[in-house]
Amino acid sequence: MIEVKRKEKKIAGVSAMESSIDQAKLISRLEKPTGKVDVVIDTDTYNEIDDQFALAYLIKSDDKLNLKAIYAAPFSNHKSSGPADGMEKSYQEIMNVLTLMEREDLKEIVFRGSESYMPSETEPVLSDAAKDLANRAMQYTQEQPLYVIAIGAITNVSSAILLEPEIKNRIVLIWLGGHALHWPHTREFNMYQDVAGARIVFGCGVPLVQLPCKGVVSAFTTSGPELEYHLRGKNKLCDYLIDVTTREAMKAYGGSTWTRPIWDVTAVAWLLEGDFMEDCLIHSPIPEYDDRYALDNTRHFIRYVYYIKRDNLFADLFRKLAK
Repeated sequence: MIEVKRKEKKIAGVSAMESSIDQAKLISRLEKPTGKVDVVIDTDTYNEIDDQFALAYLIKSDDKLNLKAIYAAPFSNHKSSGPADGMEKSYQEIMNVLTLMEREDLKEIVFRGSESYMPSETEPVLSDAAKDLANRAMQYTQEQPLYVIAIGAITNVSSAILLEPEIKNRIVLIWLGGHALHWPHTREFNMYQDVAGARIVFGCGVPLVQLPCKGVVSAFTTSGPELEYHLRGKNKLCDYLIDVTTREAMKAYGGSTWTRPIWDVTAVAWLLEGDFMEDCLIHSPIPEYDDRYALDNTRHFIRYVYYIKRDNLFADLFRKLAK
C-alpha cells in the first residue's frame, strides 16, 4: 500500500506557490491541445532503447508535433560512469539516431544537458539545455505554450524553471517518471536519480502530465517476433531498433521468450490525436526522499495517466517507424 503522509511542514516555497496558483487556468492548460504544437524533448537516449523509439516517433509525427529542440539528459547506471558520462553518451546517441533517420538538419537543435543532478531544491544545474529551455520558453504564452516531453531524470527541466520561474506559465510538461500511486514505492529510475528536481516540477504549479511507470506504462510491452514482423527490413532505423532491443532484452531477461516495455513512447503519444490512453485530474503528489509519495488534497492538480491502450498505440508506432 502507498504510504500516505499529511504535510504539516511543507518544503520551502510550496505554501506560497500553492496560494498563487490559479486552479481554473491550470486545469484548462492541462487539456490536450488541438492542432499542431511546438515541442522539445528531454531524453537520456543511451540509457535504454525506448528513448530511441520515442525520439523517432516524435520526429515522424511532424503532422502534429513541431520539434524545436532536443536535450540530452543525465543518467547513472551500468551503462555510464556517472551523470556527466550518461549525458554525453545520450548526446552522441541522439546524433546516431538522427543519422540513421537521415535527419542531419536536426543536429543543430541538439543541446548537451546537465552533468550532475540537482544539489538542492533551490540550486539549478547550469547546462546548454537548461539555458536554452529557459530562454526558448519565454517566447511562448499561456494560450500558446511550449510542450516539453521529458523521458529521463528531470534535472534539465527543473533547472530551467529555477533559472527562469516565469516559464512555468509558458510550458506544459509531459513527464514519464515515478510509479503509479498504488505502487508500494516511487523508486523509479527517472525519479530516484533526482528527487529534488521531481519535487520542483510537482510543486511549482507548472502544468504537469505524469505517466507513471510500474502499474501503468509497464503494460506497454513488445516482443522480438512482433518487432521482426512489423519493422524488420523497413529502413536502417527499424533494423537498428530491433537489434538493440533484442540484445538488451536477451541480456536482461535471458532465454528465448521475452517482452520488453517501450516506456518512453507513451509520453510522445499523449500529445497525438488517437485513442491511446486514459487520464484524469488528481491533486499533485509530493515525491519524498524516502521513496514514497506524500498526499495532500489541498494541492494543485496535475493530469495523471492511469491506462495505456497498448494495441492502438503500437499500431500507430509501427506504421510511422516503417515509413
